[in-house]
This record gives sequence, C-alpha cells and structure tokens, in this order.
Amino acid sequence: MDGVVKSIVVLGVALTAQFASAQGFPSKPIRIIVPYPAGGTTDIMARALQEPMQKALGQPVIVDNKAGAAGAIGAREVARSPADGYTLLFSNNGPSSTTPLLVKDAGYDGVKDFSPVSQVSSAPLFVVINAAVPATDLKSFIEYGRAQPNALEYASAGIGSLGHLASELFARSAGIKMVHIPYKGQAPTTNAVMTGEVKVLITTSSGAMNNFIKEGKLKLLGVSTAQPSPLAPGAPTVNTVLPGYNVEIWFGLLGPAGMPADVVAKLNDAVGKALALPDLQERFQNFGVIAKSSTPKALGDLIADEVPRWTQVVRDAAIKAE
Repeated sequence: MDGVVKSIVVLGVALTAQFASAQGFPSKPIRIIVPYPAGGTTDIMARALQEPMQKALGQPVIVDNKAGAAGAIGAREVARSPADGYTLLFSNNGPSSTTPLLVKDAGYDGVKDFSPVSQVSSAPLFVVINAAVPATDLKSFIEYGRAQPNALEYASAGIGSLGHLASELFARSAGIKMVHIPYKGQAPTTNAVMTGEVKVLITTSSGAMNNFIKEGKLKLLGVSTAQPSPLAPGAPTVNTVLPGYNVEIWFGLLGPAGMPADVVAKLNDAVGKALALPDLQERFQNFGVIAKSSTPKALGDLIADEVPRWTQVVRDAAIKAE
C-alpha cells in the first residue's frame, strides 16, 4: 500500500510541476532551429516571425541555423531537446516527411519524435517546361511525353528533394518516362530548363522563374496543389488532368514529443496572431508562399499522411538512402 501511495504522490508532483511550467510559460528566450543555412526561404520566414512572436509571447525569440544532412542535424537536435517549449523546429516536408526516408541514420522519427505546433505557410510547385517543347498545356505535354522514344530529362534541386519526388510521382501518374538530372540547389535548375538542358522542372517559384515565364522563355503548365494558387493566377492545377495529384510544400513549427498541451496552445496562439498581420502576409507572399496557420492536430495529420505516400514513391523510384 505504501508503494501505491508513493506512486500517487510522485505522479501528483510531476503533474503539478508540468502544470506550473505551462502556466509560467514562457519565462526565458525561445530558440527556433532552422535546419538549413541562413538566407534561404525557410530561414527568411523564421526571421520574419521573430518580432511578432516575441510581442505575443513576451520573450525573445532566437533563430538558430543548424544545417546539414538534408535537415536531419537540426531536426535531431530538437527531437532530443527537453519537451518544455523552449526549443522548436522550423520544419517542412523534408525534415519531417522525407529526410528520415533518405538519410541513413537520420536519428529521429518525423511523426513520433515531435509535438506539432502550427503550420506557418504553404506553396504550390510550378510545372514549367522549356519554351521549345511543343506543348501548350498539361494534356499536350503528357501526350508529347508519351510519344517520345527516349525519356524526358527533368531537373531537381537534388536527390530526395521535394521536386525530385514530385516529378517521379508526376511521371508515374502520367505514364511517361523521365530521367532525373540533379543539380545543387534551385537556381541551377531554373537555368537548366530555360536553356534546354532539361525539358521540364517541377519546383517552387522564384523571382527568376517568374521573369522567364513573363518573357516567354519558360512555359508554366500548372501548379501541383489541389486548388488554384494566388501565386500563379490563372494556372490550372495538375489534378485537372491527373486526378488525385496533389503536392504542397509546407512550413511549420514543431517541438519535441511530449510538450505540455498548454505550452503547445500558447505557441500556437502566438503563431496565429503573427500570421494574421497583413504586413506579414504580404511579406510571405513576396517570399513565394502563402501565410497559413493551423491547429497542432492538423499539422500532425499532414505529416502522418505524407510519410506513407512518399515512402511509396521512394520505393517505386528505387531512390537510395545516402
């Protein structure tokens, strides 16, 4: 009986401490780990959130870049941090959904090792082709691809990138053969499709890409999301030709697994308040993304739904973990 009483007392002390921690949260600076180098889209968005989140939480918010291993280094550090809300991960499809499939010994599970806080933004991938390709829309491009005796070359920002996986999914859905030409980063891929080194590119938009589209040097065939995007007014969705095709790049905040619900709620509220600011929404759109908050559950469900989908694509395309 004494053992039972002792267990109840220990449990009560633990719950009381957790409640007190949540009630007093935050009482010190919060660190957001960006698992990529400074200067990229993910880093810029995280820094744009700093000031409004600081105002909402009443504590400094520090952005800390921990790049390497396709985001695994930064994600692993957050997964192994105390679940107290003071160390967060600014993630996207890569670290949360695909990196654990493609990086050997990533050291974490994208679903089980994190507490989702909120989605922050999303964007479609653009399907663009070289101007010389004799196709004017998605349907005619697919017909053109099916008629080719050799595989069409497509570019991506690297093996295992979202563009790589989205392109493999596109090829299989369309019944066309495409061969992957990986580059180091997005900028070279845009130049590659513009100059004709490759025929097609499926990737996020950029200022250079948008300029090439306006100048007629690239053809924009459509966007990858389920619904039309304000980032590409008038562009059709791929699913109008390939039903069920839906790829969205998302960004969001997560913490280590086991964060107290009250702490998650306070962080979620701070993100929501920040993203409701019109000037921040405008800044995000200039970055090529749409500001978008969510419930913690919605972000968790998004990640959980993506993992088996990309697992299948990786298997079908025989993409090897490195």
